[in-house]
Amino acid sequence: MKTTYVSKQPNAAGVIDWTRAENQTWNTLLTRQTAAVQTRASSEFLEGLERIQFSQDRVPQHTEINARLRDFTGWEVEIVPALIPAKEFFTLLANKKFPAASFIRTPEELDYIQEPDIFHEFYGHVPLLTFSEYANFMEEFGKIALSISPKDRRRLFRLFWFTIEFGLLKTASGVRAYGGGMLSSIHETVWSVESAGPKREDFDPLKALRTPYRIDIPQPLYYVLDSFSDLYRILDRNLVHLLEESKELGDFEPLFSPAGEEL
Repeated sequence: MKTTYVSKQPNAAGVIDWTRAENQTWNTLLTRQTAAVQTRASSEFLEGLERIQFSQDRVPQHTEINARLRDFTGWEVEIVPALIPAKEFFTLLANKKFPAASFIRTPEELDYIQEPDIFHEFYGHVPLLTFSEYANFMEEFGKIALSISPKDRRRLFRLFWFTIEFGLLKTASGVRAYGGGMLSSIHETVWSVESAGPKREDFDPLKALRTPYRIDIPQPLYYVLDSFSDLYRILDRNLVHLLEESKELGDFEPLFSPAGEEL
């Protein structure tokens, strides 16, 4: 996957100079997305928003985010170019650093951007990094991914995709979203929780490992956790064994046309 965006570099003081237009884009995205998630996001995500307290009128500086994250879980965000190699991505996770691309989408791509920008990374993922279960899953997932072959990492990433990026959660109020992919997307926030279009199935790691996905469409299938604390319990399973079992059983038939790609 290629990007058309140019990453911004911090100055000597570690500060990124965002333009007025970029700050306005952040304000627009933050305002409308926060309204959209109130009845569709998990309570943990909403509490995480309160903990982080994103600046409303400008793109937050990563130094500000890090000061708050360290108090909760010891994590930090790491400013990176738009796209980084998989090994670098997992190395950062294993060291309690979440990569955040240093660019923000243009107004022309306000509703959808294929590559992850700083709004996706900050808004979609940082709130839940204030919770130990989520942060611990990230860290251990990174360590496991580094211990296996690059080819197996691609398959293992399906677990990440169907939890951290596009996971749903059962609650007393119904299904709610916790995945950063949908919670940073105005369309997919509604689609994932309320639409009759996608399938929603109980989460099973073996099934997730056998499920292909596309990065450029609203997801046709979501997996639903019973509780937020179950996220970390996924790692209690022997994931290396499950990887081998998933390869032996083979992939499920995709619920989409073959165009597009997985990460």
